[in-house]
Amino acid sequence: MTRRQARTPESNRPRSGSALIIVLIVLVILTLSAYTFSEFMIAETEAVSLAGREVQTRAAAESALEYVASQLGNRLAPGEENLYHNPALFQSVLVQPGSTANSQTYFTVVAPLGSAQQPRGLRYGLVDESSKLNLNAIAALGLDEDQERTLLMSLPGMTESLADSILDWIDADDQRRPYGAESIEYQGQTPPYAPRNGNLESLDELLLVTGVTPQLLYGEDANRNGLLDPNEDDGEVSLPVDNGDGVLQLGWDAYLTVESCETNLRSDGGAKIDVNQSILTELYDQLSETLGEEYADFIVAYRMEGAVNVEVTDGAAVATTGDNETDNALQQFAEGIARQMARGQAGTVTRGGMDLSTGGPVRLTSLYELVDAEVEVAKDGSSTTLKSPWNSSNGDFAESLVTLFDTLSVSTKTTIIGRVNVNQAKLETLLGLPEMDEALANSIVGAQWAAGPDGLSEQQLLSRATTGWLLTEGLTDVATLRKLDKYLTARGDVYRATAIGHSGSRGPLVRLEAIVNASVQPPAVTFRRDLSHLGSGYRLHELIGQSGP
Repeated sequence: MTRRQARTPESNRPRSGSALIIVLIVLVILTLSAYTFSEFMIAETEAVSLAGREVQTRAAAESALEYVASQLGNRLAPGEENLYHNPALFQSVLVQPGSTANSQTYFTVVAPLGSAQQPRGLRYGLVDESSKLNLNAIAALGLDEDQERTLLMSLPGMTESLADSILDWIDADDQRRPYGAESIEYQGQTPPYAPRNGNLESLDELLLVTGVTPQLLYGEDANRNGLLDPNEDDGEVSLPVDNGDGVLQLGWDAYLTVESCETNLRSDGGAKIDVNQSILTELYDQLSETLGEEYADFIVAYRMEGAVNVEVTDGAAVATTGDNETDNALQQFAEGIARQMARGQAGTVTRGGMDLSTGGPVRLTSLYELVDAEVEVAKDGSSTTLKSPWNSSNGDFAESLVTLFDTLSVSTKTTIIGRVNVNQAKLETLLGLPEMDEALANSIVGAQWAAGPDGLSEQQLLSRATTGWLLTEGLTDVATLRKLDKYLTARGDVYRATAIGHSGSRGPLVRLEAIVNASVQPPAVTFRRDLSHLGSGYRLHELIGQSGP
């Protein structure tokens, strides 16, 4: 074979570099796969971390509700506790320490200031449900239909038809009010249903009442944080539809509640002295031991004779159970006991030089009847004029009222339902109350607490510990306050808490809302819901304190 014949054809030779290209392609694929896997694992790690942090912040928000209940279980004396705005107690409370700000977990309890001048103003504290009108307490107020309707008419968007329909929904009967709706109207719905004719379980139930819409119930506050957010101030650009006036138009949920009450116990948890109790000797002895003989003399004398300078309208000087037969039976029972005691002690029962054997026909409906009152009574055999120890012209009058209301009561009830807290109530709530005129309502709102960055001062708390500040600050007179007393209070025992679980830096925020009833011991969470699906509602710097009210 010749050398020419032994040569391999050029086309059959191995191509140099093809293996290298294949190797490079494989390396690129492996690199991309590794990068993709790495990115996937990083995303998974971040997702797991985020989920873990959300669990932590949720636990922190839940802890906040237990913390609130604990604080309410250790109530302080009137004028000492600060639940309205207390950054030291409710702002950025550390739950889980960590090495970095992002790994630390906190909770903050917030409430809106509710001021048009500070549309994003926050305070760190609770909302007293007694600052609102309790729909479930209306029936117990003893008002006629017109007065009940008036309670609601000052609310934004309220009409006579809506007001009567709401009242028809909660009253016990099936009789239609002049502008209302009862079963026959609801039977035409699809599907048909019946009005409750009883207490509401939540405000959301009002959406079942004919004519009530979410816009009326919640206003422009789409995420229910009580603050004016950009989408709530841009007209029709985005939901919710609003008027773009720079002011958050509140819904009825800001003015109404279905649960509010106050304890009728002393600040130490003991029972108050019932000034209307039947046996005057026992009343005198209790008063003398607790307050002193001067107070015992005056109150017992008032029970026997009434005041010579106090005009009480509508028979208000006589307490009533609401049933004449029961009232008469109780009065006869009390007089019978007094006569028996008199016969057992040679015809007279005396305390402080006064003959108590005739009993106490005068019964108080308001402790303000004692303020500035004078009583003429036979004492030590001669007619004597006793002046009230509670004199509005005295320099210590405000402090003396704290003692009066913390020690005495006109009933033995352990709770009082539905009175409105003048320290926090909005104008629209106050305007509907019987005996409340527009000028006084505006004066009350204008004089309410102004919370500073560090909270309320001890002097602010003490000066507003009772509704007596309406007198001491010259907003009204004693005669008016006697009439308003059954509708007003300065302190409730059911609170709404908005609890935010958050970290010290970026990360998820969990928002829970609850109602805590401190009129029972231990305080009970009676309502709870998660609002996180509506968004965080608050900016982190607002929660951790880089800006305040």
